[in-house]
Amino acid sequence: MKEQIQAELRDHIDFAKRLEEQCIPAIEKIAELFIETLANNKKILVCGNGGSAADAQHLAGEMLGRYKKNRASLPVMALSADASVMTCIGNDYSFDDIFSRQVEALAREGDLVVGITTSGNSPNVLKALQAAKKAGARTAALTGGDGGKVVAAADVVFLAPAKHTARIQETHITVIHIICRLIEERLF
Repeated sequence: MKEQIQAELRDHIDFAKRLEEQCIPAIEKIAELFIETLANNKKILVCGNGGSAADAQHLAGEMLGRYKKNRASLPVMALSADASVMTCIGNDYSFDDIFSRQVEALAREGDLVVGITTSGNSPNVLKALQAAKKAGARTAALTGGDGGKVVAAADVVFLAPAKHTARIQETHITVIHIICRLIEERLF
């Protein structure tokens, strides 16, 4: 067991080094989009499935509550947080529509819709980004591997340089924390 733990930790450390070497410009670009959106008094809607849904909710919690600084609450909403809404839309329409229906109702011009998907191919995340474009909102994606279909639907993409879902998810939460820190430092 010790060897397996060491191997996982070494893989994580090696990946973190690759992230630092390859991804700082992409992190800066996506952070700027978040900061610009909030500085213009617009909102951010975030969606994802499974672990990515948890990441969306984590981001919303850090922004509605706080990351490190005591400061004003920021308008960031996870579209995966309301089970009644998601099951209503899933039942009455389709699981593929659980986020796009919410985006249609909530997104306005200048808002930001963020899709988090490790594969980049989640149909409901893709439809949310497409609905955002129709509403005049900007779009961003946090993804991995080859980026999948969301790359074409997003204005800004953070692509984790990994194929293994666990490393992609670890990267997404790290990037989310970096974005939260930069938002607090720039806006407060």
